[in-house]
Amino acid sequence: MKKKNVKKIVRQGYARIAKSGDSCCGPKISCCGPAASPKSVSKKIGYGDEELNAVPEGSNLGLGCGNPLAIDSLKQGETVLDLGSGAGMDCFLASRRVGKKGHVIGIDMTPEMIVRARRNSAKAGYENVEFRLGEIEDLPVEDNTVDVIISNCVINLSPDKEKVFKEAFRVLRPGGRLMVSDIVLLKELPKDIADSMEAYVGCLAGAVGKDRYLKAIKDAGFKSVKARSAASYPLDLMISDPSASGGGALMKDLKITDRKLKKIASSIASIKVYGLKNKG
Repeated sequence: MKKKNVKKIVRQGYARIAKSGDSCCGPKISCCGPAASPKSVSKKIGYGDEELNAVPEGSNLGLGCGNPLAIDSLKQGETVLDLGSGAGMDCFLASRRVGKKGHVIGIDMTPEMIVRARRNSAKAGYENVEFRLGEIEDLPVEDNTVDVIISNCVINLSPDKEKVFKEAFRVLRPGGRLMVSDIVLLKELPKDIADSMEAYVGCLAGAVGKDRYLKAIKDAGFKSVKARSAASYPLDLMISDPSASGGGALMKDLKITDRKLKKIASSIASIKVYGLKNKG
């Protein structure tokens, strides 16, 4: 798959989610199970009720694979950058932690997501949050201006992860921290899944091996790189993933049996990673 085509299809997929989220209270899933709300999905991957109740309505689309803010506590006055900010949920949570003297920047390459996030922010009156249209491989952020970078199940969608981490390193101040949740591979996916654009948009086919993922972070210059936790991604969330062309697309379009789905589930993991940009 060509990088340009990958980005175009991913952008189109998430544009649909940004638009459809206005008129439905939860993602549609396969005929094999009940509807899963974004809140129930988010609770399964590590968000607490207090966090979910604190964010503006419409900012949680149930698209993550973990809670990057649970990795480490943010500090008052810090500048936080969210890679692939979507409708803004993690930015709004970060806003509460950094306070009025802090600043939060959300970057997303999908115009429809930026529009939705800005609308959510305006309605709730967030004064220390801004959203910028841009690609995570070429961040519209100045060098050495960010204290903390967070990201939630987005870097796996990039066809050039090495460049993403180099850009992250560039914009972080010395002493800055990288805290991301993402999907990695524990073993190779079946070829039909690896070649599927539906699986790519659904955060499967774009994932790389855990060792390769951590190496890309280290090669970018980060120190003290640690995978703080890794867990199998819940099978039911894979089926209901709204980013996979409306949920259930992998089951239907690729004719995946329950047995094969379990095999796929054992091939991937949700991981939380920490990295540090050393001072001086």
